[in-house]
Amino acid sequence: MGAAEREHIAPSAVSKRVSELETILNTHLIERSNKGILPTEAGVALLGLARNVLHGLDDIYFQMRDYSSGTRGYVRMYANISAITQFLPAELNLFLAKFPLVEVHLEEKISSTITKSLAESVVDIGIFTSGTHAGEIETFPYRADDLVLITPVNHPLAAKDAVSFSDTLEFQYVGLHAGGSMNIALTNAASRANRPMKIRVQVTSFDALCLMVEAGLGIGILPRISAELFVRALKVRMLTLEEPWANRELVIGVRSYVALPAAARCLVDHLRRPSFEAL
Repeated sequence: MGAAEREHIAPSAVSKRVSELETILNTHLIERSNKGILPTEAGVALLGLARNVLHGLDDIYFQMRDYSSGTRGYVRMYANISAITQFLPAELNLFLAKFPLVEVHLEEKISSTITKSLAESVVDIGIFTSGTHAGEIETFPYRADDLVLITPVNHPLAAKDAVSFSDTLEFQYVGLHAGGSMNIALTNAASRANRPMKIRVQVTSFDALCLMVEAGLGIGILPRISAELFVRALKVRMLTLEEPWANRELVIGVRSYVALPAAARCLVDHLRRPSFEAL
């Protein structure tokens, strides 16, 4: 028998296994005669089912191989508004073009929520402002985050190229998230100056902040790269903020790099590349 020769076993052993299979399935799979054997209708159907099973096993193997190499997977990721609006769109586009079978679930969160979620293993990767994390999180340098002041074009400060933060405190502000790292930095700076910030309106996005500033409801602070986009589109001015705390660093955080799924490690490695390589 061809099957016996192909599998290097005795023909009687093949016949015995077929008979055992017929007993288990309670149906005839082959017709035996002095001219040889032919598959019954049930045997032909079983052959097709068996081939489907084998193909499925092959597919499982190749998919699991993809997961282990990082070319297939699911990554849970939180990032603050600065990272999402300035850097991640282009970088994630490049990553997903290279790894189309990886699914990245990204949500915007404030830095304190991101670090807490990392510590509790709610997410795989977080991007947040340096200095807002606990010791149990591993971090890697990501990008610089330079804060600037935005004013209406007819504002008293609009004629300047640069200002100190204390020079702005006599004016009304459009603020961001109450618990965000940027808002905390501004509140702390105002406290050091012994002067309160005059928050007239509070919003949750950079575009809303800039629209409020353009409408004359106050001045605002946001990252330079994001501000440059709105300066070109809206009637607002951008001024350098002459404060050491205005030059911030964004970091990539993980609970444990070595314990990450392969796809998440690939994404971390991609994001850690210098900005001129990533873009």
